[in-house]
Amino acid sequence: MLVGHGPMIGSVRRVLLLLPTGTYRAGDFVLAAARLGVEVVVASEHRQAMAASMEGRALVVPLHRPEAAAEAIVAFAADHPVDAVVAVDEQGVQPAAMAAERLGLVHNPPPAVAATRNKVASRRALEAAGVPQPRFRVAGTGDDLGRLAEEVGLPCVVKPVSLSASRGVIRADDPQAAVAAGRRVRAILDQAGEDPDGPLLVEHFLPGAEVAVEGLLHGGELDVLAVFDKPDPLDGPYFEETIYVTPSRLAAAVLHEVHALVAAAVAALGLTEGPVHAEVRVGPDGCRVVEVAARSIGGLCSRALRFGAGVSLEELILRHALGLGLEGMQRELRASGVMMIPIPRSGVLVEVRGIEAARAVEGIEGVEITVTRGRPVQALPEGDRYLGFLFARAPTPGQVEAALRQAHACLEVVVDTPR
Repeated sequence: MLVGHGPMIGSVRRVLLLLPTGTYRAGDFVLAAARLGVEVVVASEHRQAMAASMEGRALVVPLHRPEAAAEAIVAFAADHPVDAVVAVDEQGVQPAAMAAERLGLVHNPPPAVAATRNKVASRRALEAAGVPQPRFRVAGTGDDLGRLAEEVGLPCVVKPVSLSASRGVIRADDPQAAVAAGRRVRAILDQAGEDPDGPLLVEHFLPGAEVAVEGLLHGGELDVLAVFDKPDPLDGPYFEETIYVTPSRLAAAVLHEVHALVAAAVAALGLTEGPVHAEVRVGPDGCRVVEVAARSIGGLCSRALRFGAGVSLEELILRHALGLGLEGMQRELRASGVMMIPIPRSGVLVEVRGIEAARAVEGIEGVEITVTRGRPVQALPEGDRYLGFLFARAPTPGQVEAALRQAHACLEVVVDTPR
């Protein structure tokens, strides 16, 4: 049961939204603020990322330097007080926590948020608390990846410490493949502007189904908003996520275990307030935490969720940050889902055919192609974006999944690959 921690106040509130330049989610958060009658201040890395209509309610901050970004927000708030600082995506969670703490606003402890941004720190915090997770080792540039792969148990997964959206996550079935995966991950880090000589994670591959958990924290208490099944197997060699469907079709006892595991994980990390997005493997040996992020679900996937009388996830997040009421905000009863449309191969997008046919599929509520024609596209594990999103609602999860698959089958993605 979601509960509020403050009354609705009639005066106009102001929220500062940290919007990375490449985010999908600016529009949905701005719309949610408008529904609440909340004034928005936009903070981003570049002026061109901000809406022209903001009329001075905009701030340039270096999101890659959390301390400097937090200082800029606090300085801005001295002249233009804000009632909440909310990170829209992963890149903004650390400066948001730091700034909100200094301003006395609802926030997560900055060290806890920092741990979620570093997969090694996250793994170590979970290990110290005894939270079930894959066996892991940390690989420096001089370490023998093949030996570490054998130590955690094969097959294994080699991954970067800092990237997200499955970028650079590669399965290896033998020691030689682990060494090759490490070389490829370091090249991806270099391409992403990250340190190619930094540590890598080597983890035991966990068999079984995977679910995503969307939650909201209030004073350290976790409210699970939704559990998404991922019906397409995530067995590698790369881990491209496609279909999310809620409510989960897992047995009630397993869902209880998933809920308890995520609650234990956020407690181990020290998270206390705001959205949580977690990935959990459900295998033959029980549930294991794959990852916990101090943010909500990425991309446009939040559009698959509705609460109360059509309230969006973004509105729930803003209500929590502002201390507004959350009573009666349970997820709608109908099943819903989203498909992140995969990029079939790297190259230049020529066109996507069959969009109208996909929209006509029963149960489909939206088709959003987020890459424009003529733009380069990159497949996993190097890529960091999807081609777009399909959204569906139906009476049952099975019908939602079927609608998403049928709509995807209608699409023909034409990519011009370099010769």
